[in-house]
Amino acid sequence: MRSFVVIKSRSIKIFVAMLAVVILLTISFGGVQLAEVFFGYSTRKVPIYSVETDKKQVAISFDAAWGADKTKDIVAVLKEYDVNATFFLVGFWVDENEDLVKMLADDGIEIGTHSENHPDMVKLDGETMKSELVSSTEKIEKLTGKKVELFRAPFGSYNDELISKADELGLKTIQWDVDTLDWKGLTASQMCARVMDNVKNGSIILMHNNSDNIIDGLKLILERLTLQGYEITSVGELIYQDNFEIDRNGVQHNLGQ
Repeated sequence: MRSFVVIKSRSIKIFVAMLAVVILLTISFGGVQLAEVFFGYSTRKVPIYSVETDKKQVAISFDAAWGADKTKDIVAVLKEYDVNATFFLVGFWVDENEDLVKMLADDGIEIGTHSENHPDMVKLDGETMKSELVSSTEKIEKLTGKKVELFRAPFGSYNDELISKADELGLKTIQWDVDTLDWKGLTASQMCARVMDNVKNGSIILMHNNSDNIIDGLKLILERLTLQGYEITSVGELIYQDNFEIDRNGVQHNLGQ
């Protein structure tokens, strides 16, 4: 009888401990559930920050919302180094620069949407989110004749609903894992140092089309990346188009066949 009581007591303690673990794993700190850390998966939707790949390949991307006078020079530098890139365009920028949008498309530059009005989209309701995406993609597609397949959220701000709306429209949501901080007025050398200190296989590099030292910075970055043996592509050429998963850190993994 005494042995039975001991065994029963142990069983109760084990049950209580297991229940405590389950409860703890449902707790969220800073928007991240402990289950995500414990098991290594994400219970929320995450954009693509980078790609897991053995190839020494990275993508260059530019956000375009305000200003356009340096865009042609950027394209000229890309041609000089024989590399491709992705431009994420805001709808009102498209309205003001239709000839540049056509030029980008004609030169083989990949174009994604950066929303219609550059709002913090997590503050919008679902229908307004959808409108921001539909309006901007339709403008780009009308001018270029090419389907828009990529979306970058303004300010890098996103939530599950926004990524779901993008998914419904056939848009992959793209973030970045290497930020040049070019918009802060950094010198070309400072921008390049940030890239070379953080770049790895599968990185997506963030730049802006009208930052102060973008031309010199881009030249130096492309030169250093090339010397390091990196192939520089557009985002669409870097990421996996299907049969993939995105882990809690935003790394896209190929699931194979």
